[in-house]
Amino acid sequence: MLLTNKTAVVYGGGGAIGGAVARTFAREGARVFVAGRTRRKLDRVVADIVAAGGEASAHEVDVLDAASVEAHADVVAERAGGIDIAFNATGFVHVQGKPLAALSLAEFEHPVHAYIRSNYLTAKVVARHMTVRGGVILMITTPVSHMAGPGFMGHCVALAGVEAMMRHLAGELGAHGVRVACIRSHAIADAIAPELESGTREVFAQMAEPAGLTFDAMLDGAAQSTLLRRLPRLENVAATAAFLASDRAGPMTGAIVNLTGGMLLDM
Repeated sequence: MLLTNKTAVVYGGGGAIGGAVARTFAREGARVFVAGRTRRKLDRVVADIVAAGGEASAHEVDVLDAASVEAHADVVAERAGGIDIAFNATGFVHVQGKPLAALSLAEFEHPVHAYIRSNYLTAKVVARHMTVRGGVILMITTPVSHMAGPGFMGHCVALAGVEAMMRHLAGELGAHGVRVACIRSHAIADAIAPELESGTREVFAQMAEPAGLTFDAMLDGAAQSTLLRRLPRLENVAATAAFLASDRAGPMTGAIVNLTGGMLLDM
C-alpha cells in the first residue's frame, strides 16, 4: 500500500472529489480525517471507509474560518502524532456564464476570496505540523486557470492564484521536507451525478441551460474537445492524489499534474 502509517486530512472530504480521495487514501493504508461543513456527507464517507476496513473520522470544519481550521489541525496532530498529507478538495458555488459587463464585483470576488483563502488557511496550519517531519500538501484546480473567457473570470483568477500559491509554497517549504503539488483536472464526469449532491452540478447548470444543452450533451462536448476524447473520472483523480502523496513521488514538488485529457498541453 502506498500510504501505510500516514495521517491524511482531506478538506471537503464529504464532497464527490474529496470523498473519492479520502476512500482511496484509506484503501492505501492512511488514517484519514475528513473535514467539511456538512456532517451527513462526512459521516457517509467515514462509514464507507470503515466498512472497507479502513480508519477514518469526520470533523465539521469551516475552511474559511482561521480559528476553525487551526483548532481542527491541532486536534488531528495531537491524536495522530502529526499530519503527513493534506488535500484541499473544497469547492464553492459561484457565478459562471456572465460577461464582464454583467458581472458584479461581488460575483467576481467571491470565488477569488473563497478559493484563495481556503487553500491559504489549510496550507498554513498543516505546514506548521509538517515542518517537523515533512509532509505533502495537495491542491486541485481546473483548466480554467489558463483559459480565455468569456464567462468565468472569477474562477479563472481564483484557480490561477491557487496554482501560483502552490509554486510559492513549494519554494518556501521545500527546505523543511514539505512537498506541495497540484492536480489540474478537466470536468470529472461522475462527480456531477445528482446523488453526489455536488456544487459543481449547480455551477455547470449556469452554462448548460442557457445554451439549451443537457448535462450529458455538455459533458460529451467537453470530452470531444480533448485529445483523448474523454474526461477524467473520480478514480483517476483519487489515484493521482494517492501517488502524489506517496513516497513514490518523493522528488516531485512545485508540480501541476495534468489530468485534462490533452485539453491543455504542458509547455
